This record gives sequence, structure tokens and C-alpha cells, in this order.
Amino acid sequence: MTNVNRLRPRRSCLAVPGSNPRFLEKAQGLPADQVFLDLEDACAPLAKPEARHTIVKFLNEGDWTGKTRVVRVNDWTTEWTYRDVVTVVEGAGPNLDCIMLPKVQDAQQVVALDLLLTQIEKTMGFEVGRIGIEAQIENARGLNNVNEIAQASPRVETIIFGPADFMASINMKSLVVGEQPPGYPADAYHYILMKILMAARANDLQAIDGPYLQIRNVDGYREVARRAAALGFDGKWVLHPGQVEASNEIFSPSQEDYDHAELILDAYDYYTSEAGGKKGSAMLGDEMIDEASRKMALVISGKGRAAGMRRTSKFETPDN
Repeated sequence: MTNVNRLRPRRSCLAVPGSNPRFLEKAQGLPADQVFLDLEDACAPLAKPEARHTIVKFLNEGDWTGKTRVVRVNDWTTEWTYRDVVTVVEGAGPNLDCIMLPKVQDAQQVVALDLLLTQIEKTMGFEVGRIGIEAQIENARGLNNVNEIAQASPRVETIIFGPADFMASINMKSLVVGEQPPGYPADAYHYILMKILMAARANDLQAIDGPYLQIRNVDGYREVARRAAALGFDGKWVLHPGQVEASNEIFSPSQEDYDHAELILDAYDYYTSEAGGKKGSAMLGDEMIDEASRKMALVISGKGRAAGMRRTSKFETPDN
């Protein structure tokens, strides 16, 4: 199994119907971190066979520079999944980063996809293990098994919350995907999001929030996205070009936080060194910093660097 950098930027994950060449063309020019070409819900059953070949063509001939390239196949309970995977991966494997598997209910479904990918890679002479898996949790059974799903294969890169099907599966009293159900005074999604986040982080995976279907309501999108970002999620789906910029901004650190994180890292390096007195903790302005501060700063600086941010401040060593 090859070693691949599984922690790709995914602040914004743009959904594009695999059966729509116009949208597939337009998606290449949008500043989304990830684009997933959809063979599942965005494709009518009669359009799926042709859409597979359309996706292969666009993966091979399009310019997806700077984007993580993903295809969402149909879930294993349908008759389409194996043909989705075989056609797309055999046809465009070298130009594909991940397969997204929807409605994952147990670890065996991830294992089955892993085995199929390995067979195709070996047959085609592709690098074995390079193509990742994104697992989408969309019902109660999947959430209950999310820890095992996260550990099911070294290919797994992300755990994704699929709110629409999930809300239906638990009979949640709301018709607006991602919005709070009426009559419940707290955050109805907190437990679900935290359980997904814990499974992801325990296995060094990314956690991605699902779509917000009121695509014209960017303020509503921002509110829901901020909730996931505050918990620690890495990104969120976008269904419309208008949501891309909001998602990239919300899942990036602020300039102030990014600068501060880089200052903490520089200061900690200095104070723990010989020149800085080999201290385990020290003061940065009015703030005490130590190893725990360094770990927290690493997270923020890593996200900032991945977003291409540039620092606007510099650590000055104290005059001794």
C-alpha cells in the first residue's frame, strides 16, 4: 500500500452532477478546494450509464489544477456501484484522487470498495493504494458504526455528514436540510457532528460537513458552516458557486489567528532552545505558552498554510 498525503485541503467541496457537461466545464474555473463529480443523487437512474463516461472524459481532458478530484458513486445497496467504480477508475484512475461512497452503514462496505479498487489498480497497472475513499454517514446505523468505518481501510481520508438522508432516517421534524427542527431549543446536530469528528480525529482523518440546500441563502449557509468550523470540521459541501467563497473563508483561520499561531511556534522554538534558556514554558506578551500551546498553534498554522495565507508579523527575540 502506497503512502499518500491524505490531508488535502477540503474547505469547500463542490458537488457537480456527472451528467451535466456545462456544470462540469464551469466547475473547473471555481476556487473550490475539492470537486466531486456525482453519479448518485444528482444523476437520474436513466442518466447514470452515460454519466460515467462523461465523467471519465472530463477527468482526463479537463483542467482540475489545484483541486482534489473525487467521484461519488452509488451506494452498495444499488445495482450501479460496481460498474460506477470499474468504469470511472479504469477509465480515469490516474486523474482521480478519491472515490466517495455514500450511505456507508458498516466497515465491510468500505472494505469491499478497497478490494475492488485494488483489483482495478493491479489489473490496469496503476499505483496500488493511491486512490482514497471518502465515507459518507447518512443514517443511524452508519453513525453507530462510524469508528469502525473510519478504521476500515488505509484509503479512508474523510468522514462526511450527509444531513438530508440522515434527517429522514431518524424522522427528524424538519424539511429544511441543515436547519434546526422547530420545537428543539438546542443544536439538534451537535451529537451527530461530534461523533463524526471524534471518529475522524481518532484516526487522523478529516471531517466534512454536508450540504445546505437553500443555495440562495448565503447568510444561512454561513451560519451553519460556522457551527461546523467552530467544532473543528475541516470543510463543508458547496452546491452553488455563491457558497464557495463563504466556505473557503469560514474554514480558514482569520489573519489575526494565523499570525498569532505562527508567533507562538516561533516563540516556543526560541524559548526551548539553548539561546532562549531551554524553558518549558515562557511568556509571549501577556500569554503563557507551553507544549500544549504549540500543539494548538500547529493546527491553526497548518490550516493557514494550506490555504496559502501569508503572515504579517514576525517574532522578535528579546534583547538579553
